[in-house]
Amino acid sequence: MLDGSQSRDEVDRWATRAMQSLEYAEVDETIWWALGMLSGIDLRHGPGETYLHDDEQVRGWLAEFRVRCGVIS
Repeated sequence: MLDGSQSRDEVDRWATRAMQSLEYAEVDETIWWALGMLSGIDLRHGPGETYLHDDEQVRGWLAEFRVRCGVIS
């Protein structure tokens, strides 16, 4: 999404479907956290308004995800 390869709507739909399909599965806490952050990524303050979460905040989530996974960026 941040590189423009997918829209916020596409990312939201993917994350929501993933969460629904994993509802009864044992899922790593970090993965579940990340899916929860991405689910709803397309929400706006109101019709035609800015997104609730801007790209800078999403970059912060990515950095936190990497820390949680022990990935050095």
